[in-house]
Amino acid sequence: MLDTSSVLEVLRPVQDPELRKSLVELNMIRNVTINNGTVSFTLVLTTPACPLREFIVEDCQKAVKQLPGVAEVLVDVTAETPQQKSLPDRKGIDRVKNILAISSGKGGVGKSTVAVNVAVALAQLGAKVGLIDADIYGPNAPTMLGLADAKVMVQQGSQGEVLEPAFNHGVKLVSMAFLIDPDQPVIWRGPMLNGVIRQFLYQVNWGELDYLIVDMPPGTGDAQLTLAQSVPMAGAVIVTTPQNVALLDSRRGLKMFQQLGVPVLGIVENMSYFIPPDLPDRHYDLFGSGGGEKTSKELNIPLLGCIPLEIPLRQGGDRGLPIVAAEPQSASAQALVAIAKAIAGKVSIAALSSN
Repeated sequence: MLDTSSVLEVLRPVQDPELRKSLVELNMIRNVTINNGTVSFTLVLTTPACPLREFIVEDCQKAVKQLPGVAEVLVDVTAETPQQKSLPDRKGIDRVKNILAISSGKGGVGKSTVAVNVAVALAQLGAKVGLIDADIYGPNAPTMLGLADAKVMVQQGSQGEVLEPAFNHGVKLVSMAFLIDPDQPVIWRGPMLNGVIRQFLYQVNWGELDYLIVDMPPGTGDAQLTLAQSVPMAGAVIVTTPQNVALLDSRRGLKMFQQLGVPVLGIVENMSYFIPPDLPDRHYDLFGSGGGEKTSKELNIPLLGCIPLEIPLRQGGDRGLPIVAAEPQSASAQALVAIAKAIAGKVSIAALSSN
């Protein structure tokens, strides 16, 4: 007999490929209806950026079509991003589900480019995303997001001043660049830097967010320590280039997060190779090759992806048009979207495992 119970029973063996648990047991199959041989149900994924969405839908359809009397299977796909478990010594942010850091051991490896494009890619995939530009001494995210001329509104709330984030390309943003003149240097010691990072965390009207990405300054200093000790972190992503000097520093940054109890989600190798615009089939290893993969194997940390160096990637950052939005078919944009999906998948696994 074709009924809800039989549909759920044939779907029970279908697993989420990353969580390796039954979709039915995870309550990811909902609202089953049957009408004249058409079976409809809702598939609730753990992230709008699920990298295996098409495979899961296909497996569900194949399973249900085995039932006698099924003529058509309609799957409505939605998502509910799980929230990281709060910690007794670290205060979460109201209505913000997951906080993750994009970090690097040294400057100049394209960390902000990765952070901005990952944030925009997640927003394009349907997630609610915020971005903190925590590089207080060199805030560049507003320029890369096309918000260089934006002004942040300051309102009085019950807890004092509250910032209203700027918004573009589907991403909410706060940055030190909104609070100072363009050429004004920030000459601060650690305590003042710690204070403004905590302000960006707790005194911003973030609203409801699936992901709050923090673009960290390079190195292993006060900003990293403040973030890790203030909020429960979903994880950190380490950005490097294939160059030995960058890889050595990236290992230090990676070890720092591990010592602070922050899970390292993986390594991103930026500038993996150069693609000349007049010879798109040619690849030039300007900074070496295979360094990210070697490091990931040595440290048993996933390599989330490799991003080629293309002129439009740099141009997009200068013009405030992230390449995932400006040229989505480019090799670097596709690599960044794949990395965003991989990060989202690992965040969901970590959240469900901790709850």
